[in-house]
Amino acid sequence: MTSINQQNIYAVIMAGGVGSRFWPRSRERSPKQVLEIVGSGSMIFNTVARIQPLVPSDKAMVVTNKLQKDIIHQQVPALPSQNVLMEPLGRNTAPCIGLAAKWIHHYDPEAIMVVLPADHIIGDTEEFLHVIQRAAHVATENDALVTIGIKPTHPETGYGYIQFEDTPEQNPYLADGIYRVKTFAEKPNLETAEKFLKSGDFLWNSGMFIWKARVILQEIEKYLPELGEQLAKLGPVIGTDAYQSTLEHVYGVIRSISIDYGVMEKAAKVFVAKGDFGWSDVGSWDEVVRLTPKNGDGNALRGTVIAKDSHHNYIDAGNRVVATIGVDDMIVVATDDAVLICKKGRSQDVKEVVDYLRRKQMNELL
Repeated sequence: MTSINQQNIYAVIMAGGVGSRFWPRSRERSPKQVLEIVGSGSMIFNTVARIQPLVPSDKAMVVTNKLQKDIIHQQVPALPSQNVLMEPLGRNTAPCIGLAAKWIHHYDPEAIMVVLPADHIIGDTEEFLHVIQRAAHVATENDALVTIGIKPTHPETGYGYIQFEDTPEQNPYLADGIYRVKTFAEKPNLETAEKFLKSGDFLWNSGMFIWKARVILQEIEKYLPELGEQLAKLGPVIGTDAYQSTLEHVYGVIRSISIDYGVMEKAAKVFVAKGDFGWSDVGSWDEVVRLTPKNGDGNALRGTVIAKDSHHNYIDAGNRVVATIGVDDMIVVATDDAVLICKKGRSQDVKEVVDYLRRKQMNELL
């Protein structure tokens, strides 16, 4: 493989989400990515720290929103202030990535972007960085779009999937665990997920990407021409007094669309690097339960908890005292103003509670 110039590698960390499935701890002003959910350190702090052996802080960029900018600065003070980009409105991943690509390409036309969500858990950082490096080689050599697929461990219905081709034709990177993408699949039902797992040629879609800034902007122009046209207006005004008003106009016009649906499913030169480094997107409280160490009764307890004759529970007491008697297989999360009580296996439905609070305009709880 051709060597890559590490000076040209930049990280883009997407941190604009609210994490509504992590209510009541995750709120609009203190979302999931700035919380200490599993282990020590906030998720965004750990994401920036994890990539630093490849990308120093001055080449890491966070894309977020106005409500979260200050807390992100507090969480990751090493980031230069100009490296925190604010979206006026949430418009899904394609505009988010396009905005960051415009900024990076403006300052470094040969830049390689490593795009990472802010709220992932990685168990084996060393292997993670090796996969990123291999993917960056392919993006450099081939002007390809590279995503990272995770080797599945069970028939998960909460993730999208990537089907890959393992034939050597037109793929010199097969020995490095990098494959041509055959198709993308939406989140399946359990029966379909079991078929995916059995087939052996499907990976979990991690939402991580590696490509040249120039290439992804070209692909956006090709497959999302309306977005490309609007993003083109930002290039000439980056770093000027006209930038903010232009940005707000652009985001008032563009539509919400994911980079997967808008570009990756349509592009011709797409590869997937297989990753097996203890990954989780921590998408629900049930996933937190899976990742958190348990005591002899199978309970995972945080804070002051009295658990009598209670087994296989996850209880986060916050600043309260929480006592349970004869309770099994429950998730309990307490904050100063709200308490979630949920059967294990049902935590994906927490988002419906947030939707209810929003409809009732109970903004103090959002």
